[in-house]
Amino acid sequence: MFQNPKYLTRGVQHGLPAWLVILLWSLIDRIPDEQRDYLQVFQLTRTAAGQHIAHSQEQPPYSYEMDVPCGNAVSAKIYVIDDQTHSTMLLAEEY
Repeated sequence: MFQNPKYLTRGVQHGLPAWLVILLWSLIDRIPDEQRDYLQVFQLTRTAAGQHIAHSQEQPPYSYEMDVPCGNAVSAKIYVIDDQTHSTMLLAEEY
């Protein structure tokens, strides 16, 4: 899963900095293939120090959190969905 062509919606392209999009794809890649769910969820929160990222999936249960110091943090909920032919990163409100 998630080893196919990757796509971004317009909301992600215009709403997230490029470095953050690359980081989110790499966080998915950190999960071993056999343990990845087709739906990955990222809760992004702007903090005083920068960007807080909470990454989760339902099956099997997985969660990981990290903080990244930066000056261009965003607050958003992001879904990344793999349908076996391509992977799409989208804002929750675009679902």
